Amino acid sequence: MNLPNQLTLARLVLTGFFVACFYVPWANAYSIAVIIFGIASFTDYLDGKIARARNLVTNFGKLFDPLADKILIAAAFILLSVDKTIPSWITIAILSREFFVTGIRQIAAGQGAVLAAEKLGKHKMVWQIITVLYFMLSAASREPLFGFLKPLFAPSVAHDWIGGFIIYFTTALTLVSGFSYFWKNRHLFNDA
Repeated sequence: MNLPNQLTLARLVLTGFFVACFYVPWANAYSIAVIIFGIASFTDYLDGKIARARNLVTNFGKLFDPLADKILIAAAFILLSVDKTIPSWITIAILSREFFVTGIRQIAAGQGAVLAAEKLGKHKMVWQIITVLYFMLSAASREPLFGFLKPLFAPSVAHDWIGGFIIYFTTALTLVSGFSYFWKNRHLFNDA
């Protein structure tokens, strides 16, 4: 297994540790979780960069890289919704897009094609990561490890505005990228 694919699998393992942090009763649970999430997110950047630079693009990577991304992001948004940090309807909208795109990929696979991630989908992923990091760092700023960030995330109009902008922009971009993915691959549904 090549290095990019190993990094993809590492992201899946890190997602498990990320989720576990939410259930361990310690003073720095969010802080450790945000660090793990950051490392897992960075593996997404690394695996794609290495795969393209070394010509190691594989069908495994085309399938599992976006799947690992979806699992990481789904876990983060579900946990932030359960924690009431972000509204549940936003998590439902984001996950619906992810399931929808996965369904399109499955239809393509059934027709012998493997669909790689698209540029708009990559921008969507970056904004989803920014969103998770923003809200997790906000929560982590109330813990000892990231307490030095507390002034940045203190309740204020600016904090509310920034948080609102990030979450709604990310949600809109997620939905637009899902529609775009469908539109570019609508030929897969010619038999409908």
